[in-house]
Amino acid sequence: MQGILRGGGKKAADKNARSNAPPADYRSYRLSLREWMVYGGEGIALCALAAYVFYRSPAAFAVMAPLGMLYPLYKRRDLQKARLWQLNLQFKEGILVLSSFLSAGYSLENGLSLSVKELENLYGSSSMIADEFSRIASGARMNQPVEGLFLDFGRRSGSQEADSFAQVLAAARRSGGELVEIIGHTAGIIRDKMQVQEEIHTMTASRVFEQKIMNAVPFGIVLYIDFTSPGFFRQMYGLWSGRVIMTLCLLLYGAAVALSRRILAIEV
Repeated sequence: MQGILRGGGKKAADKNARSNAPPADYRSYRLSLREWMVYGGEGIALCALAAYVFYRSPAAFAVMAPLGMLYPLYKRRDLQKARLWQLNLQFKEGILVLSSFLSAGYSLENGLSLSVKELENLYGSSSMIADEFSRIASGARMNQPVEGLFLDFGRRSGSQEADSFAQVLAAARRSGGELVEIIGHTAGIIRDKMQVQEEIHTMTASRVFEQKIMNAVPFGIVLYIDFTSPGFFRQMYGLWSGRVIMTLCLLLYGAAVALSRRILAIEV
């Protein structure tokens, strides 16, 4: 019994700590020390590979290495997009759960409290959406306007779906319309849009994998020829004309990688 009480007290303390913590701003991504080290190491390794394949020069690596150390800043955009994607998926489930409780006859405030428990079961108590719904439910219990709390979340989330839902909810509360029907209809629209995005994400997943393979092919070809036929590229590294050609090849390779990423970045 004491263990149960301690466990319940720990959960309550965690919820209080989350509610008292400053709200997260999902529009920006802060890299952790581990991410700086991991992605910085990846960037330096890529620069070392490019310097060997295209120049065979330690001086070229010395010039490229600082750029590799900035690779985490480039990777941060991908990490932010991945976090936003997860937040949108979780938010879709959150409003669907809330809509189901409202359809069952619960008030908006009680529906939020019950939704927090369901979301904690689905994603865990430390998930983004459970934390945000818990914050909104706590604010509602303190007589703060629910629409204002959702508007604040929509602003901080950087999610078009969350911001649209917050604006629709605020308009419905001001006009005194059928809140249950409006929220249910809005939840259905967001669900359909997210389903389309999930289908696109699934269809392009194989293409993204193929893109990564094709990005590695030029390096593999050069290394394979160099291993099987030593000295085949000697003139490309020993003459200034060869270095100019390899520099142009490196620029074309970078442009091709950027173009392929842009083609696969499909927005809905």
